[in-house]
Amino acid sequence: MVPASLVYEEFVIRRHSGEQVDPRECLREYPEQAAQLRELLNADEEERSTRRSAPPGNAPTWASATTRAAAEGFRPSAHRENGGGLAAGELSGIEIGGSIDDFDLLTDLGSGAFARVFLARQRTLQRLVAVKVSADHGAEPQTLAQLDHDYIVRVFDQRVLAGPGGRPLRLLYMQFLPGGTLLGVLRWVRATPPAQRDGRLLLDAVDAAMEEKGEIRPTDSSVRAELAELSWPETVAWLGRRLAEALAYADAQGVLHRDIKPANVLLTAEAVPKLADFNISFSRALAGTGPVAYFGGSLSYMSPEQLEACHPGYERTAADLDTRADIYSLGVVLWELLTGSRPFDDATAAEHGDATTLAAMLRRRRAGVDRAALAELPPDCPAALRRVLLTCLAPQRDRRWADGAELARQLELCGDVRARELVDPRPGSWRLRLRPWLVPVVLLAVGVPNAVASLFNIGHNRSLIVDRLSVPAQHSFLIITGVVNGVFFPLGIAVLVYLSRCLITVPYGLRRGRDYDPRVLARARSDALRLGDRAVLVAFSLWGLAAVVFPVALQVTTGEVTAAVVVHFLASLLVCGAMAVAYPFFLVTFYMVRCVYPMFLRYGDIGPADARLLRRLDRRSTALLAVAASVPLLAVAATTLLPPDDIPLVIVAVRVLCVGATVAFVVAYILFRALEADLHALSRVIPRGIR
Repeated sequence: MVPASLVYEEFVIRRHSGEQVDPRECLREYPEQAAQLRELLNADEEERSTRRSAPPGNAPTWASATTRAAAEGFRPSAHRENGGGLAAGELSGIEIGGSIDDFDLLTDLGSGAFARVFLARQRTLQRLVAVKVSADHGAEPQTLAQLDHDYIVRVFDQRVLAGPGGRPLRLLYMQFLPGGTLLGVLRWVRATPPAQRDGRLLLDAVDAAMEEKGEIRPTDSSVRAELAELSWPETVAWLGRRLAEALAYADAQGVLHRDIKPANVLLTAEAVPKLADFNISFSRALAGTGPVAYFGGSLSYMSPEQLEACHPGYERTAADLDTRADIYSLGVVLWELLTGSRPFDDATAAEHGDATTLAAMLRRRRAGVDRAALAELPPDCPAALRRVLLTCLAPQRDRRWADGAELARQLELCGDVRARELVDPRPGSWRLRLRPWLVPVVLLAVGVPNAVASLFNIGHNRSLIVDRLSVPAQHSFLIITGVVNGVFFPLGIAVLVYLSRCLITVPYGLRRGRDYDPRVLARARSDALRLGDRAVLVAFSLWGLAAVVFPVALQVTTGEVTAAVVVHFLASLLVCGAMAVAYPFFLVTFYMVRCVYPMFLRYGDIGPADARLLRRLDRRSTALLAVAASVPLLAVAATTLLPPDDIPLVIVAVRVLCVGATVAFVVAYILFRALEADLHALSRVIPRGIR
């Protein structure tokens, strides 16, 4: 029987020579080796890869699409240019139970055509490590040496030995992760009905991988306990956030991965993901390497611009790629985890040859995610996660998340039930319906409490002051009241509309697809959180101005204003001012936080300024709740200061005010509790480093 490795060698050579070979033909021709060939050829995954390789400084040539042979844990590319690779037969001489350099080889973790990965014990340090044996080619060790992150596989060191035929052999030894890869998790996902998928599915996949390696499942793990309580979409967001943080860190170090796929994401015993296999990555910090060196990746997970860089008919090169290409690939991985299938159907792409394959894949990706793929989303998928993944998969890279840090924040939001419902309300919810009506809602929220306060003030002053004045003075008071209210109310409305101008124009433009500078969005977010304070400031300022205008105008027109009259004016305006401050604040702020502010989080990051504003708003809402509670107390206290003969004149109005203020306080308290929960939810999605 012909060895499967030899069949695979023939397949690779035929593809590199330009011959069009379908992996399925190999399976049909060699049915006895089908199981091994399916693993080598990834026939069940239909995963196609390509690579450019050239010595630094030399122009690379485009290589035909090849199926990447790989182990589940590490999937090294089929790289043969310039004699840099080792054939599978040359690596097969390394036996389990033997030793190589400082390592005792315990078991085989995975093998491909040109690399093998072993679980080994390092004798000098008496620790378990994963040892990757391959040709001494590429800059993977140097790249990984720059990266020290919780969600990137840690490389300890490398050693170069004399290999078969005198060619150098590289031993790359790194952190051993027993939980398998996301490729293994995908097999569990596809075998599990959508309704039965949840966080425990991920743990089951990890436990199965550990059992195969003879590892023991950890106990008393808070991470595993957290995962067990998550839904499947929340689990995908949990994994994605950590991988996005890894991309953000790598990008900050000048490293692009360029081959993100399920097989390159390893899992710890607690199911924590770690990004691996930087074999074809590019680092700006390494001398002697360029973006085109070892360029390649898995076609099914490539962004449109990366596919263009692989296609001989396009001028785009590897140097044009940035971290947004990695974000696209991560989006494909997360979509596949979420649904069990990729967002683009490339099943028939290989039937027409390599260039045609790339052209067909480009057309599909430029068209975006179609309805059939959207229909695969699970029913419990939050709207926020759907939006985040579709943004990752945007055909135009300037429409994607700008970097991994921004994506990580969005995925963190997807994991918080209250926060994601604020940002992405359910279709048809009252929050969505009220968003376009900002001006009417704010005017009603401010105008109604002030109108009620004005009516109380007029009635109170009529009973204690106006009815005791002469008829001409009463007539003057009515004129003054009409002028003050006729001027102050429109003035307050005009000031509020002016202060809200950014909140009026920006949401209107966003709903119509207009793009805004991040500074404009940051200003809109700030204005949304401050509008309640501004409404309070405007209303209280006008009431304070009225407290001066009324007695001065009466004194000028009638000359009948006494000290007692001034005291009565100030007392009534104090109570009315408290009403004008507290109730509009909660109504306006609740509307802003619940309906308006979250919509901006879909288009820009939450930054340190937002964190400060949210904290201050939380403190101010507590203070304003005390003011709302003080309204009936102030009314009663002001009544006790009146002469006994005057109390019967206002007792009915005071009783009505106390009952109404008590009801209003209950409403304000309900709004306060909801507002507090919303603010805490929004604060939770702010990265800890900038809170």
